[in-house]
Amino acid sequence: MTAASVPRGLDAWEDALQRVLSSVDRELESRHGGKWPLHPARPAAGEAANPQYDGLFRVTAAFTAGFGSKIGPGYVLRAEIATLSPVLRADREAIEEEAVALVREGLAREFPGKDLAVDKDGDVWKIHGDLSL
Repeated sequence: MTAASVPRGLDAWEDALQRVLSSVDRELESRHGGKWPLHPARPAAGEAANPQYDGLFRVTAAFTAGFGSKIGPGYVLRAEIATLSPVLRADREAIEEEAVALVREGLAREFPGKDLAVDKDGDVWKIHGDLSL
């Protein structure tokens, strides 16, 4: 599918999802931005046009058809800490849980009336539910 053939509804849906992810990224930065040294290849928070590309956190979601999963299709959610320093597993899990809670809040705000959830699907978090345009 070319960019010209992507349905407008899909563009709007993914733009709204990106707003959620960007707001989560910024909130994690405000709460935890100084806890670990920033990866040397990343600019400081707020320096890039997209918060995925700067600061300590990178919050993303990628669509998956869900073949072989318990939940089915959805968006695999990732909240990464961009540092070369060791991060305790408990700290990583706490940040991940915090990111998931913030994503849930953002989904309710950006997609009112949609039945969307964020749950574990095996080892990954997944946004799933009413993905209709």
